[in-house]
Amino acid sequence: MTKVLRAGVAGAGVFGGYHANKYKQASDIDFVGIYDLDIERARTAASAHGVQAFDDLDAFLAAVDVVTIATPAFAHASVALPALEKGIHVYTEKPLAVASRDGEAMVALAEEKGLVLACGHQERAVFEAMGLYDVPEKPLQLEAVRNGTASSRNLDVSVVLDLMIHDLDLAISLAGCEAGGLQAAGRRRGDEGYSAVGGDEVDAEVDFENGMKAVFKASRMADERERTMRIVYPSGTVFIDLLNRKFENGTPFALNADFAEADIARDPLGTSVFRFLDTVRGVRERPLCTGAEALQALELGFAIDEDVAF
Repeated sequence: MTKVLRAGVAGAGVFGGYHANKYKQASDIDFVGIYDLDIERARTAASAHGVQAFDDLDAFLAAVDVVTIATPAFAHASVALPALEKGIHVYTEKPLAVASRDGEAMVALAEEKGLVLACGHQERAVFEAMGLYDVPEKPLQLEAVRNGTASSRNLDVSVVLDLMIHDLDLAISLAGCEAGGLQAAGRRRGDEGYSAVGGDEVDAEVDFENGMKAVFKASRMADERERTMRIVYPSGTVFIDLLNRKFENGTPFALNADFAEADIARDPLGTSVFRFLDTVRGVRERPLCTGAEALQALELGFAIDEDVAF
């Protein structure tokens, strides 16, 4: 596909603005507009980028060839499914959806219509820059911590689908296989009047089919932010500080200590969006994270939430 792609962003919030910036930077893109149910929010965001504001989904979808969905998670499927039905390529922020049936329907519809469905698990770009996907060994063990401080954002999903899902996707991509058995525990904030979906702090242990064991910890009620991962290989251990972009390589493999300076890691969101567009054009075989891969992480997240049973 060599034509100029007409692009739009669904969602006029903070993440919608990030994606709008990427479409403004992209070549061979006609950034058409921003859709939001709140027309004033849509107008404010659209005005900042010199594009059209939409509050009518059908009119918005009629104007685009590709769409980024940066709405709250509960609305991802309600935009993605009609977009795919109309033959529009879709990039959705994580999580892919908030119900298995919706995620499955999105993946099936994209496959049926030959469309690109990508999901914003952009930290894969950082792992690629490190060289972790080229390590000729599978990990034996993985320990991931992803803590955030209290926030009013993303309370429409559990901490598993909000924060832990990044590490679930990374673990699945490193293991290269399905997850097997698991056990999990968690707790919620006890503030009076506080309302959020699911747990706010969850620990999970997951056994993968290839024998890799993974421990995940995620919190949105921590005293300070933390994003770390420890990966144990047969020949040594890698420790990663994702927040400060540092790592320690205890393996014999030539991993990239300067990964933070690599183009794909300096702007992982841009890497993810531009690879989506390249896949739509036929320049690449696949986006950074496919819808089917995102569905695997989503379903593991659902299994963990179910085991916690809030």
